This record gives sequence, structure tokens and C-alpha cells, in this order.
Amino acid sequence: MRVLFVANFFPFPLEDGTAVNPGTMERTRVIDAVQEVLKYTEHTAEIRFLLDKPTGPMNRVAENSLARRLLGLEPQVKFIDGLHKTIDWYFSSKDRRNVGLILERMLLER
Repeated sequence: MRVLFVANFFPFPLEDGTAVNPGTMERTRVIDAVQEVLKYTEHTAEIRFLLDKPTGPMNRVAENSLARRLLGLEPQVKFIDGLHKTIDWYFSSKDRRNVGLILERMLLER
């Protein structure tokens, strides 16, 4: 998916399936991203930590050295701004009622 994203927006040949991450290198805690989505969308939700599950990473960093090296890409948008733009796009392009009907399946299916 990442290669398709880059291929769709940048005229660079990556035909070998190389995964390229165009991220910002900002360290982002998952809980902070979740709380920002709730705040920005003016929603409330109970956040429950599943303490009986193995602990995953506390944060993520979208490491982008390969995108820089292969494609010369540099981040243009901070994570928080990109998150807000993505939310705005999603709400403007989706029918809220239809999403509500399939949300559980979308979240749980692989």
C-alpha cells in the first residue's frame, strides 16, 4: 500500500514492491493519537487498556530514511496536521450512517 501511495503521487519507479514509508519521524504515542482523534472529532469514548494482553509498543515512529534515500522525499506535513486533514477528508467523503452499519466488521475483520 505504501508503494502504491508513493507511485500514485510521485513519478518514481519502484516496481520491485519495496515498502517506502513517507512518514515524519515524529514519535507518536498510540494513546495520544487516539485522544487527539476523539478531541478533534468532538467524540467521547471509553478507552480501556487490555492489561491481559501482551504489551505492544508505547509509541510509533514512521522511519522515512528509505523514502529520503530512494525518492528524495521529505515530510511536508506534521503528524497532527495530517491526522486532522485525514479526519476532515473521511468525514466529508463518507456517509456516516453507512459507516455505522459496517464499523464493527471493518474494525475486526482481516
